[in-house]
Amino acid sequence: MHQPSSLPFSFDPAEFAGRRVLVTGGTKGMGQAIVRRLAASGARVAATARSAPDAADGDGAELFVAADIATPAGVARVAERTLAAFGGLDILVNNVGGSGASPGGALALDDAQWQAALDTNLLAAVRLDRAFLPSMLAQGEGTIVHISSIQRRLPLYESTLAYAAAKAALTTYSKGLSKEFGPRGVRVNTVAPGYIETGAARAFVERLAAGAGSDYASARQGVMDALGGIPIGRPGLPEEVAELVAFLVSRRAASIHGSEYVIDGGTVPVV
Repeated sequence: MHQPSSLPFSFDPAEFAGRRVLVTGGTKGMGQAIVRRLAASGARVAATARSAPDAADGDGAELFVAADIATPAGVARVAERTLAAFGGLDILVNNVGGSGASPGGALALDDAQWQAALDTNLLAAVRLDRAFLPSMLAQGEGTIVHISSIQRRLPLYESTLAYAAAKAALTTYSKGLSKEFGPRGVRVNTVAPGYIETGAARAFVERLAAGAGSDYASARQGVMDALGGIPIGRPGLPEEVAELVAFLVSRRAASIHGSEYVIDGGTVPVV
C-alpha cells in the first residue's frame, strides 16, 4: 500500500487550551509526535527524556526536563519540576520504552537485563502515576495513557523477550489502575502500537540492510515479514499514534476507560 506523504488530519487548535500535559520520551518518535499534536491544540506540554531535544525540532513543549525516568530519582525530578511549573497535571502520557537487551533468547538474559527492561517499560510508568495521581484526584479529574506494545501478545522471544514481558505487565497494571481510579474521575487507557516507522526504527532497518548487503526496502519488508505481515502493507507513522492518543485524552472520549487500543495495521492476527 502507498505510504502517505502527509496525513489529512484536521483538529481544533483550542481543544486542549489550558490543559497541562506531560509526555515521557517526548523528544523523538511517537513521543515527539504526541507532544506536537497536543501542543498544536493548545495544551501546555512538558516533555521529558534523558537528553534535550535538538533546538531545530520545534517540538512544541513549554517545559523540558532532562531525566532518566527508569530511576526513582529521575521520576522525582520530573514530578517536582512539572508540578512546580504547572501547579498540577491533567494528562499524563507514559510513552517511554525500549529494549537494550542483547539477542539470544531467554537464557541470554541476566537479572540486570530483566531489571532494566522492567524499570524502563513498567516501573517508570508506575512511579510517574504514583507521583501525579494525587494532584489529579485532588482536582477530581485526569487522564492517563500508557503506551504498551503488540509484543505483549506477539513476543519476539529471540530479541526482545524482557521488553515484551514488561509491556504485558504494563497493560495489566493499566487495567487495574482504571478499575481503582475511574470512580474517582481519572480515566486510564492503553495504546499498543505495532511496527511504527520512527527514526529509531529506520536506523534499525538500515543496520539490517547493511549487515545483509541489501537495500532499505528489502530489509524493511523483512521486518514486516518477521511480524507475520502487515495487512495494510506498511508500518504505521508516529503521527498516526499521536492522533489516536489525542482522541483518547480528549473529552470526546469521555466514556472510553480501561481499554486497550491496538494500532498495528492489522499485524495481530487474532481478535
